[in-house]
Parts: sequence; C-alpha cells; structure tokens
Amino acid sequence: MAQKLGIEVEWVEGDWRHGVDPAVVEDRLKLDGSHSIKAICVVHNETSTGATSRIGEIRQAIDAANHPALYLVDTISSLACVDYRHDEWKVDVTVSGSQKGLMLPPGLGFNAVSEKALEAAKTATSNVSYWSWQDMIENNKNGVFPYTPATNLLYGLKEALRLLHTEGLDNVYARHARLAEATRIAVEAWGLENLCLVPEEFSNSLTAVVMPDGHDADALRNVILVNFDMSLGTGLGKVKGKIFRIGHLGDFNELMLTGTLSGVEMGLEIAGVPFNKGGINAAMDFLAQN
Repeated sequence: MAQKLGIEVEWVEGDWRHGVDPAVVEDRLKLDGSHSIKAICVVHNETSTGATSRIGEIRQAIDAANHPALYLVDTISSLACVDYRHDEWKVDVTVSGSQKGLMLPPGLGFNAVSEKALEAAKTATSNVSYWSWQDMIENNKNGVFPYTPATNLLYGLKEALRLLHTEGLDNVYARHARLAEATRIAVEAWGLENLCLVPEEFSNSLTAVVMPDGHDADALRNVILVNFDMSLGTGLGKVKGKIFRIGHLGDFNELMLTGTLSGVEMGLEIAGVPFNKGGINAAMDFLAQN
C-alpha cells in the first residue's frame, strides 16, 4: 500500500518462519546516520504465517539505535487476541480492523495515533481525503464522523467490547493462549510441523501447519470442506499448497476447538496424509487439565 501511495519502501526480507528480528532493526537503523528512514512498519501477528513479532523488543531496538523514525504497527489479527501495549511500547500508529479479535464483519478500521505522528502528519505531502486524521478528530469532538459511518457495525462494536470487558482482557488473552497451545500440542502429536519456528513468536490467533512433502494442503482443505463442512485457511504466496491454517481467535472456546481439531484429524486420514493419530486426544488432555 505504501508503494502504491508513492512512498519509497525498503523491504527487509524474512523467511516467513520468523517474526521481525529486533537485532536486524537495530543494526539497520544504526546505519542510517542521516535519518533518511522516516518510519518502521511491522505486522504484530502475521495471519499468513502464524508468527507474532515482539513489538516491545523492536521498540527497544529503535531506542537503542537512537533513531527518530515513527513506529507503525498492524494489529489486525492480534487486537483483543494477544497482549498489546500501544502506549507502553511507544508505538506511533497502531492500525486494526473489526473482522478478527473484535468478532465483527469487516468494515471498520481503527487507528491509535501518538502526538508525534499527529505532528508528522501536519507536514506530510501524501494526498489524503477519507483517511485524514484531522478531519476525523475535528468531527469526533462533536461525536460525529466526517463521512457516513457504518452504523450497524458500530452497534456491533459496542456489543463486542461489552463481551470482551465482561470476560476481562486478561482472561481473553489467557483463553487465546490456552486454545493456541492445545492446537500446537495436537499438531506436534500428529507429527506435523508448525510453520513458525520460534516458540516466543508462536501466534495465539492461528496456527499454520506444514504439510508433509508430496501432499497438497489445498487438497486436504477440500477433503475437510466436502466431508465436514469446515473451512481451514489456505496458504498464501510462496507457502500456497504447502500449509493450512487453523484459526483459534475471537468468539471461540474449547468445544469449538476440539471439534475443529477432530475435523482436521479425520481429514488427514481420509486424504491419506501420513500422520500419527491421537492429536485430538493430546489436545483434550491438555484442555481438561488447564
């Protein structure tokens, strides 16, 4: 999107199996003595790979490099699923959407913006209209929007926030962590591999599972869809056909997860994928004890 807006982007390549490495951020910024880099953009939880970047540690890396760049973070699949601290981690712009942890249809976008970012926006030369923070801020002072709002989604948001706060955010995060751990236990028991390689970066929103060599993930997904009317996430980009994704975020509980894992295990058998039976049992044992 930044490139489409005419912004000069320097990509720091990864291998899709790790989150953003804070040490790489620090090293790159230390090389930028002229401070030509204006912002660092990071995805907190990468939906396509199941890897969660360590946003607090990346903030420390930026500070260690003594660099003034803005810190921009995408929390679309982590907000209300994984602990996130916009102020504490000194994030300048956090963006999110309504369709994941907030349990709503897509259609609402959210920005949390620091004073530093607001000041930078005043002198930015990018053309904006609908996305103007200033227009939104001025109208919000009177409790209105500068454009027609998605009113039905705002009513839904009010209810979603009520549910989250009734459960308590600490409990929400603990539930996501528990269901994610149960999923990873099942995957390990099946003898399959988590796409994400670093335990500290395992996603609590979803798990991306690597297929054995010679077996197509989309064929497995189709078997499960046809037989059990259950849809798993596909692999994207260079992992297309190589992984499938199990979502365990939002309005989700233990019974829903065990049903999902049962469908995966039965699907693996029907599709003739080599695996060890009993992943669902291992997950249920963990959930019963926790």
